Amino acid sequence: MRVIVVGAGIIGLSTAWYLRRFGAEVTIVDPAPAQGASHAAAGMIAPAAEVVWGQTPLYPLMRTSAQMYPEFAAEVASATGTDLGFTDAGTVVCAGDRADLQALRELREAQSRSGFATELITGSAARRIEPSLSPAVAGAVHIPGDHSIDPRRVSAGLLSALTAGSESLLIRQRVTELLGDGAATTGVTLGDGRLLEADQVVVCAGSAITEIAGVPPLPIREVWGDVLRLRAPAEATPLLTRTIRGLVNGRPVYLVPRPDGEIVLGASSREDGLSGTPAGAIHRLLSDGQRLVPGIVDAEITDITTRARPGSPDDLPMIGRIDPGCVVSTGYFRHGILLAPFGGRLGAELALGVASDWPPDGALESVSPHRFATDHTTAHLMRSNS
Repeated sequence: MRVIVVGAGIIGLSTAWYLRRFGAEVTIVDPAPAQGASHAAAGMIAPAAEVVWGQTPLYPLMRTSAQMYPEFAAEVASATGTDLGFTDAGTVVCAGDRADLQALRELREAQSRSGFATELITGSAARRIEPSLSPAVAGAVHIPGDHSIDPRRVSAGLLSALTAGSESLLIRQRVTELLGDGAATTGVTLGDGRLLEADQVVVCAGSAITEIAGVPPLPIREVWGDVLRLRAPAEATPLLTRTIRGLVNGRPVYLVPRPDGEIVLGASSREDGLSGTPAGAIHRLLSDGQRLVPGIVDAEITDITTRARPGSPDDLPMIGRIDPGCVVSTGYFRHGILLAPFGGRLGAELALGVASDWPPDGALESVSPHRFATDHTTAHLMRSNS
């Protein structure tokens, strides 16, 4: 079966990876492969630390995808001979002061109710396992089961594996429109005017999905995030051995160490439409990060990245068929890296008509794009049931 995957971020590449494993002939279309939100992402595979109030349907998706990650990462690493920076050192979630500690306690109760194993520890206990933490840290939650990975290495590895032997499998063009015969999608129109036909199209274009003619109106919003990459002086490396997340005056912040000594500091979350990098966002990130890990003040800033993440109204992804020839997979918000194996495999199976009996109960309904269908979109979406 011939399948076009629109979008070469972590979701599009993961979908293409699973499609190829199922034996499909895959063409990937993206004007700037792996340069979107995935390029900025820190790569936390941390379902427990991602628990927030009001997103209960998301928890089993995150847990399932985290369980899929070791095999997924090992297969990609083996296929490319690439070190993906996959680590299992865990996470320490820190409170900047006593008010933040109270919020952390309440969040830990939600994590425990959802079946995640966490441990509430004192600030001094947190400093014993991560000596670079500030003495001002009021307490912490230790999550030993969390992992992290380097999304830039994963994306590069997937691109290398998927295009090995033929660069023609990757077309560096923008998709402007879905082609159709009135009942089903049959291909895409490229920005240079070329038409590509396929048996199935999977649209994984992030927030750019709203710019593709023929895709039904979906409630996708752009959530901008600013991320810094730091490098500590050689004499201070490694500054951290675990992912550090925290609340500082109620604001979330994280620091993710890489095996090579890099530290990813993020991330702001704003919906102001500003595609540039606000000075205030960088100032807050550095200030909040320094509040938890004072040693970052001596680090070199090696990279500042601002990207838009695609968000849905309930912050769950939209993965489902919109007509007999097209599947969409978008709206992953800040969970795109964590949910890549889940979304990649599910999107591939939907495109190929493979039965998906492995997702948790209710998962297919919770991610269906039909859950947001209005009178204006129902007619288009209902074509998938014809």
